[in-house]
Amino acid sequence: MKRTTRTNRADRTDRTAVTRLLAAPLGLLTLLALAGCGTSARAGADAVGALAAPSTAGTGSATTPSASPSPAPGTSPISGPASTPGAGASPSPAGPSGSPAAGKPLAGRTIVLDPGHNPGNVDHTTEINRQVDVGNAHKECDTTGTETDAGYTEAEYTLDVVHRLRDLLQGLGATVLLTQDGDRPFGPCVDERAAIGNTAHADAAISVHGDGGPASGSGFHVIMPAKVVAGKADNSAIVGPSHQLGLAIRDTFHAATGEPYADYVADQGLDTRSDLGGLNLSTVPKVFIECGNMRNAGDAGKMTDPQWRQRAAQGLADGFTRFLRPAG
Repeated sequence: MKRTTRTNRADRTDRTAVTRLLAAPLGLLTLLALAGCGTSARAGADAVGALAAPSTAGTGSATTPSASPSPAPGTSPISGPASTPGAGASPSPAGPSGSPAAGKPLAGRTIVLDPGHNPGNVDHTTEINRQVDVGNAHKECDTTGTETDAGYTEAEYTLDVVHRLRDLLQGLGATVLLTQDGDRPFGPCVDERAAIGNTAHADAAISVHGDGGPASGSGFHVIMPAKVVAGKADNSAIVGPSHQLGLAIRDTFHAATGEPYADYVADQGLDTRSDLGGLNLSTVPKVFIECGNMRNAGDAGKMTDPQWRQRAAQGLADGFTRFLRPAG
């Protein structure tokens, strides 16, 4: 609320007189200082100018359509259950990350995080069922994802973990971009998700998911790209690096969460596929992770626990650090 203070004429007159009495000796002192301290005066002026000039250190960021919103309430480390994401455009730098600080392990690195699905997809089934070219086939633009028996959706889970992961990666000095932040009515489509990482020339990317496997199955697995050179897809250059990223993510996620490798799919927590547009169309190292099986009661209990989700995010951050800053 704006406050208005009234000043009477006598008060203004008294203050004017005092000001004039003080101004004369101060002016004389200023002349004496300038006469004998020219060098110091210039140095002082330079110092003031330096303080006044706006700093550019740590403020640069990748060029994107607009800034990402702040994390929604409940997405900070070890917080309550995942909440509704905030509004804003995507892709975007996730929060006020700016240029990474020198000396941090991921300084100068750009990482794209792709939260699987979108909370609004369920209301836009016609749009997400549109077919898009993934190189060797045509597939749905996007899908709705799965959920636990209690109704905790995969789209909620992926946004929560990605928010946590973003904060950790920014703390390590990385510039982080999100493909969506719950700020779009649906999607983006799988081909656009890949394009966001490609356009950013990301050093690495990951698509975070929760699986909808058989209720009897549990555990996590990492999906890596098979070589696809067909139509608009040619991921041959990133298959090798993506497999290295996948190994790093598998090992650090397992170590951080204690989650076992999936017992119903893949081999030792690793799978290779050629039917995922997000991998087929990528030109930067990229993997998917199914963090657990949301249809399994045991995995669902973990994935709805905010402390476990924080450990999951830490495991992913450790994997990026291992991949981008290998020992030695």
